Amino acid sequence: MDWQQPESALLIVGHGSTVNPDSSAPSLAQAEAIREHGVFREVACCFWKEEPSLRDALLFFREPEIREVYVVPNFISEGYFTETVIPRELELEGRLTTRPGGQVWKYCEPAGNHPAVTELLLRRAREIAPGVAAAETTLLIVGHGTALNENSAVAAKREVEKISALDTYASVQNAYMEEAPLISDWARLTTTPNVVVVPFFISDGLHSYQDIPVLLGIESETTAAASQREVFRRNPHRHHGRDLYYASAIGTEPKFAEILVEQAAAFDTAALDLSPIA
Repeated sequence: MDWQQPESALLIVGHGSTVNPDSSAPSLAQAEAIREHGVFREVACCFWKEEPSLRDALLFFREPEIREVYVVPNFISEGYFTETVIPRELELEGRLTTRPGGQVWKYCEPAGNHPAVTELLLRRAREIAPGVAAAETTLLIVGHGTALNENSAVAAKREVEKISALDTYASVQNAYMEEAPLISDWARLTTTPNVVVVPFFISDGLHSYQDIPVLLGIESETTAAASQREVFRRNPHRHHGRDLYYASAIGTEPKFAEILVEQAAAFDTAALDLSPIA
């Protein structure tokens, strides 16, 4: 992390959860890793469903030496939260917001938009299915999907296109929890003897460790959170005559700390559209 901003702060914005402490764990760990490198004068987290809240973050960074705040959504893609909730709760006027005291807040791209995410997906897939022939394997990248914002699935579709172009796996496909193609239809969507499923989420929350396993059919009912059991890392699961390999969420990769910093740095180096957020 060579880029240094001693007069700036980093605000990592996560979803959080009122029922699962694992949801905020990646953001908190990434914030601590960034602090250890001394990139910013201050690093803080806020969450939509946990404390400190997004509204609480408006009271952060009171030191007069902090002239800029880089806001990086720790989300997989643009969507309802990055385009509606975060700007509203943080009172952002656009990509650049100048507060009454002159402090400038810079609203950066979501972590999941970073180019390095592709290699992280591939690494996670290799780790959970070592020695499995990719030519006999389907890689399923699982997203949430939502009717609230059509951009929600964009990042997952982009990663499928990039990985498909590498011609490594027999098939690379998207599947979603709440829109077609549904992850619950995985057996019908795939034909290969091996299926690798990687949740395209930031954290091992209720979706990746409770909802999706039931939708896959490897659990009959929801189970404990990731911090309480490791059952879904015992691969492969033999199901529908196939070997099914199930990974933890991609955002738990330690590399995401670097990605957050690089997304902040990209704000200053890219020719961003600084028009108001719609």
